[in-house]
Amino acid sequence: MAQGEKKGFIARMLEGKERDEEYARSTLPTNRWALFWDIFKGRFSKLVIVNLLMVIFFIPLVIVIVFKVSYEAANLGLMPFSQWMLSGYPAVPSTVGLAEQVAVTNNMMFIPFLLIAALIAGIGVSGGMYVIRNMVWTEGIFIANDFWRGIKINIGVVLLSTLFYGVMLALMYLAIGWAEFFIATGTGNRVLFTISEVISYIAIAIFTIMYFWMLAMGGSYKLKFHQLIKNSFLMTFGLIFQNIFFIVLMAIPLILVLLGSFFQMIGFVILILFGISYMLLVWLDYTQWAFDKFIESKREGGKVNRGIYDKSSKKGGSQSKAVQEYEKNLEAARSVKSDLSSRPIKPITDDLKVYELPESFSRDDLKKLRESKEAIVEDTQKYAEEHMNDEKYVTYNAQFENQEEEEKDGKKGKKDKKSKDKKEAGTEDGE
Repeated sequence: MAQGEKKGFIARMLEGKERDEEYARSTLPTNRWALFWDIFKGRFSKLVIVNLLMVIFFIPLVIVIVFKVSYEAANLGLMPFSQWMLSGYPAVPSTVGLAEQVAVTNNMMFIPFLLIAALIAGIGVSGGMYVIRNMVWTEGIFIANDFWRGIKINIGVVLLSTLFYGVMLALMYLAIGWAEFFIATGTGNRVLFTISEVISYIAIAIFTIMYFWMLAMGGSYKLKFHQLIKNSFLMTFGLIFQNIFFIVLMAIPLILVLLGSFFQMIGFVILILFGISYMLLVWLDYTQWAFDKFIESKREGGKVNRGIYDKSSKKGGSQSKAVQEYEKNLEAARSVKSDLSSRPIKPITDDLKVYELPESFSRDDLKKLRESKEAIVEDTQKYAEEHMNDEKYVTYNAQFENQEEEEKDGKKGKKDKKSKDKKEAGTEDGE
């Protein structure tokens, strides 16, 4: 509004002081817990849509698991797993350990199908993981576009991680199955096989946590596969208690399914509607906290506290290296002076135009093009010479020259102080 212009009654009533950038940032969540609840509450419909897209890719895995369970149940009903049959006559040959042997055989038969189905599910996870990671970073998302973009970006690392985890899981389950078979038949040392079975279960837990870390790091950083394995192993044991807590928290829908009866129905409904999205949100929100603490805050230019408001910057608390670097770069950008404000520039008008060449042109056309460009340059220079002494340009140039002189004096003062300190230090050493 121009100076002196009167405001209307409504304008005077409605107009208020403009909020600054600090206020806009302060409306963000202040910690990762608040961010999780903010996303879950404010973007619940998007979480449901993303979950339904991922569920489509999980259908083959569900079919294979259901068929495997049904096949094993049929074997239990048809095969004689007791050593005694009918009215006390022993089975010939003995069926001791037959149940365990059948279980191993079934696992070996279904492992290839489970791996293929898991890889198909990984395609959906790669897209959903990208969308939910952007939610954690509080970036704008377009679910359909970002879902397919996430598949394109993350499919390589997700499939490799899933294949690695699937193979390790298959080997551990086979080891458990053979250990149970040898224990049942009394072959070998029972204690050693029991220990190997326990170790296999522990290894399954470790590989599961590593797999989740591989997904999180592979979706946020470009790492070679061996680096991904090494870093996930370190994070698994470096944050062992936090990992256990958040895995239990994210596994709530699966726990409900395992409880059976009424809880099982609730668990299935949650998994279909938003369960997978919920698990990814819990894990990616937690791992982003770990990345901020152990990676982003330690490297130059790291992006710390994405999606949350850091109160320490307002209260004068200690700032991270990344925040300090950001402020330094911002100050440097503000200090850059352009000569565009120090010299007159003629506004764009339609008086002079660049000659447009026809589709088939001659030497005369090229000559007209060159002359039109020269005319524009001459007109611009003439305008600059005529308006060079305008008040706003003279004032700006004077201020700019004073600022340059102050900067030179400041640098000279610092240089003199350093040389003086060196002389005093040399004098003290001589004494």
